[in-house]
Amino acid sequence: MSTRAVVKHMYWTVQPDEEPDARSRTYAQECDLCGEGSPRTEDPTQSIDWVLGHAAANPSHRSYTEIIKRGWRAVMGRPGVRL
Repeated sequence: MSTRAVVKHMYWTVQPDEEPDARSRTYAQECDLCGEGSPRTEDPTQSIDWVLGHAAANPSHRSYTEIIKRGWRAVMGRPGVRL
């Protein structure tokens, strides 16, 4: 009895997940000074509204970081070719 194996080298790539079942993209903002943050929402304007409110209440808090969360998918394919 012998064992045979076929090994094939495949390229993997990652790309934004645009499939119908992909998670929704979400947005949030975080104050760089105090660390307080906005709620995570699917509408980026809501996180901007939070920044404006936080800056109005805390005039010395002027730096913020946007946090975007979106799905990515690993797929087999050739480099540079979007599937």
